Amino acid sequence: MGSRSSGDGSVKQRKMPAWLSGSLVIGAFGLLWLLERHHPLRKESEPKLRRNARNLAVAGLAAAVLQLIERPLVEPLTTLVERRGWGLLKVVRLPAWLEVTLAVVLMDYTLYLWHVLMHRLPLLWRFHIAHHVDLDLDASTAFRFHFGELAISAGWRAGQVALIGVSPLSLSVWQTFLLLSALFHHSNVRLPVEVERKLNRVFVTPRMHGIHHSIVEDETNANWSSGLTVWDWLHGTLRLNVPQDRITIGVPAYREPDEVELIEVLKMPFGEQRPTWLSPENGKRVGINPLVAVNQLLP
Repeated sequence: MGSRSSGDGSVKQRKMPAWLSGSLVIGAFGLLWLLERHHPLRKESEPKLRRNARNLAVAGLAAAVLQLIERPLVEPLTTLVERRGWGLLKVVRLPAWLEVTLAVVLMDYTLYLWHVLMHRLPLLWRFHIAHHVDLDLDASTAFRFHFGELAISAGWRAGQVALIGVSPLSLSVWQTFLLLSALFHHSNVRLPVEVERKLNRVFVTPRMHGIHHSIVEDETNANWSSGLTVWDWLHGTLRLNVPQDRITIGVPAYREPDEVELIEVLKMPFGEQRPTWLSPENGKRVGINPLVAVNQLLP
């Protein structure tokens, strides 16, 4: 038992190879980009190349913050957690494969809770809105998070790691899973609806997440899961009954392309906040889309 525990501990101290994680993410982005060109789910309102360049520029600043703030804080913490046996997953000795699986599931759930807070708390929404003002939704939107949001989230991430008991291996596997999942469900790829319905029983899909990016507030306040759909189902926040052709992506307060250019997006959290869900044209809320009786993914 001691030998097996020691061996599992050594495995959990390792990380998923960066070349493997990077190859998977880059390959997935490239494949989804091609599929979006040939099988789009929704019509685009802005030129794709210009939007992608803007989103990747936002992502570059966010990546720099991750390297400067989150990585030096969280990665050493995973090593400390593993050595000292901190967190829920260290209460009972588990095989490495089971511990990693449970860590990914619990990280996914606590990220659901963080996502809800980003929408509910005005201070956090100031930063998260930069993700939602994109006038279209595609794989590049998965990288489009304000650097301020990621700086703030570093504290939450550290709390996740310490409370759950996340090892270096578990963290690296979860990070890869999260990136691949985000690329997929933000993508503008039209899958056969029956295929997507089957996938959606377990994973967040493009049609499901498209509803979350709607300009209708009640639709945005649904489908908060990032990887597994079970959290929305358990909390009663799952919504699948909005046809894609009735969805307008974005928020009502920012509907013009020049309002969501790179500099404007970066300045957005630090200036005066517009009423997000009121149209600047008439000061009214955007109406709720008509409901369909069966709550299932629609074309």
